[in-house]
Amino acid sequence: MFRSFFLDRRWVHWSILGTLLILATNWYKVQLDVSINEWFGSFYNTIQQALTQPHSVDQFELIRQLGSFAKIAAIYVIVAILLDFFVRHYVFRWRSAMHAYYCQHWARLRHIEGASQRIQEDTMRFARIMEDLGVSLMESVMTLIAFLPLLWGLSHHIKEVPLIGQVDHVLIYVAIISAIGGTVLLAVVGIKLPGLEFNNQKAEAALRKELVLGEDNPQRASPPSLAELFTHVRRNYIVMYRHYLYFNLAKWSYLQFSVILPYVVLAPTIVSGAITLGILQQIQRSFGRVSDSLQYLVNSWSSIVEMLSVYKRLKAFEQNIKHQPELATSDVQSELD
Repeated sequence: MFRSFFLDRRWVHWSILGTLLILATNWYKVQLDVSINEWFGSFYNTIQQALTQPHSVDQFELIRQLGSFAKIAAIYVIVAILLDFFVRHYVFRWRSAMHAYYCQHWARLRHIEGASQRIQEDTMRFARIMEDLGVSLMESVMTLIAFLPLLWGLSHHIKEVPLIGQVDHVLIYVAIISAIGGTVLLAVVGIKLPGLEFNNQKAEAALRKELVLGEDNPQRASPPSLAELFTHVRRNYIVMYRHYLYFNLAKWSYLQFSVILPYVVLAPTIVSGAITLGILQQIQRSFGRVSDSLQYLVNSWSSIVEMLSVYKRLKAFEQNIKHQPELATSDVQSELD
């Protein structure tokens, strides 16, 4: 999965240089997000002044600040669109490298049940999930690097916390403890999901194989055999749906609690009037960015479960390349421009 793309010199311009470009562009996006966060502080302070002191703020000043936001947002949108375009090409090249590697060893692999499906569908799913999870992981790490110092500095405005009193840099600790607690909670609640997803894909593969064989052989894919195979598929889905029911209950309850958590921590500071509306917006937004980054596993758990299932199948697939004896195969070199 990784060796065919990152260690093959045919793909080095995509795997190495492409990765560096994605990292640099994501860092630039995060810096734009930091600029937007700073803009929120200035803008909402202006709003507070305008509402508490009528006619103290000129409307052209307000429009000027909105223009500043529009400029940053426009750059952010263009960068995000171009990055998304490049990432799609990047992960397709990754899939192309995997496809070429597996096809090169097809004579060793063709006897494995579902071999064609693994080369076609599993590589496609692997690329799609890596597109989502990989970029999200980069963004989460870089957002932490950029916003943790910002939240650390903003925490000095917090003089008191409910039930505890004064705690220096409390927002950092609350975000970290909340994220760790949520991740552990969902890991425990969803511990069975990867195995269920793996079993589900095995049942789907068995049904698909019988249907494919039935296209050329009238003795295969008879209604009784298809009914039995589909019963296994249905049973697996019903079990998986039941487990996702309580998993989603825990996930969404935790995420909704996370929305109000910063306001609970800030309650004494807000009622005492110790901060302005602009600072409140900066704190709330910075806390949200840090929390979202730390909650990467929570927000991506369903995709991670699917990735683990695909990884297990492809890993077992590759083991056969290592352990099967060398066979006479045609050298398949399918490289896409």
